[in-house]
Amino acid sequence: MNFQASAVERRITVTQDFASHPMEAGWASEALFFLIVEEVSGGSAALEAAVEISADGINWIPEGTVFSRIQAPGHYGVKVAQFGNWLRVRGKITGAGPSFVLSVHLHLKG
Repeated sequence: MNFQASAVERRITVTQDFASHPMEAGWASEALFFLIVEEVSGGSAALEAAVEISADGINWIPEGTVFSRIQAPGHYGVKVAQFGNWLRVRGKITGAGPSFVLSVHLHLKG
């Protein structure tokens, strides 16, 4: 059995829609994405995040797994299976002057 834990993004500040760095994960049979949100500011700030997959690491499509709507600091996670080789998280940010300080972690097991 193999296991890999990666810090995909560390303490980044996001104020608009974003996508994490892509990760190759084809050897793994399961993946866990974690969003660690340290700070949230702005009026009605909200983050909607979802997992995306890719055949080539360039062109992306929704995988179907979504995080709960994030409006407060905390630890959030989702499980993913049957994802091919490339994975990333895409986030959509809404609100008045929204800002999130967050990290994205990916744990793979195969």
